[in-house]
Amino acid sequence: MKLGMFNTVSLDGYFTDASNDMSFAKPPGHDPEHAEFISSNASGESALVFGRVTYDMMASFWPTDMACKMMPDVAKVMNESRKYVFSRTLKKADWNNTVLLSGDPASEIARLKREDGPGLTVLGSGQICAQLMQSGLFDEIGLMVVPVVLGSGRSLFAGVTARPRLKLVKTRSFQNGSVYSVYN
Repeated sequence: MKLGMFNTVSLDGYFTDASNDMSFAKPPGHDPEHAEFISSNASGESALVFGRVTYDMMASFWPTDMACKMMPDVAKVMNESRKYVFSRTLKKADWNNTVLLSGDPASEIARLKREDGPGLTVLGSGQICAQLMQSGLFDEIGLMVVPVVLGSGRSLFAGVTARPRLKLVKTRSFQNGSVYSVYN
């Protein structure tokens, strides 16, 4: 099984702003091509991987009527996909088709990668991303760079000391100024 990531960062490389807010990730205005890309990217081909903070945020939105009305195709995939959530504090995970994992993320993901399946995709979950990057477990990294400068915030790969060298394999730009790049 392969491990990928889809995340959004600011032009200056931050995953969240200084207040831990991620609202910058939704560019202003409507770009139909970008909206179609986001919708088609949520194809349901991968199991999803979250840390607890991202899981709580996703689980509070995607099962709602509002999510189903706003983005019905994405909501369907998010709600039906297998989900793995890493947490040492959650006792149960109520969102449909969720498996709770309390072990070391690198060890657990390495174990899951040895199994047959459609693949794994980490969404959000900066601390998990950093641990998996440090361990060299990503097969593909997809980053949507939004043309906004935050000035400060949290790096997606804070604490990574391994200095992995990545190869750019594709890129796509959008009318709203965002650029999607894929590395392996």
